[in-house]
Amino acid sequence: MSKGFAKNTSVSQKSKKKILNIEPQGRLISWSPWPPANFQTRYPAFPFVLTILIIVIGQWYLSLLR
Repeated sequence: MSKGFAKNTSVSQKSKKKILNIEPQGRLISWSPWPPANFQTRYPAFPFVLTILIIVIGQWYLSLLR
């Protein structure tokens, strides 16, 4: 191989990089078995949906008390 820019564009097996998993591993809360660390990226609307469910169930419960 001559000095300077190489004419051979093949990449050797040793120089290939592995594709890393970017998703966080482990737990969102360290002492809790749930939720996993990637929970926020998989379900971004979860807080909104949970809030709506709590409001609907709360209204249903209050209507039963009347």
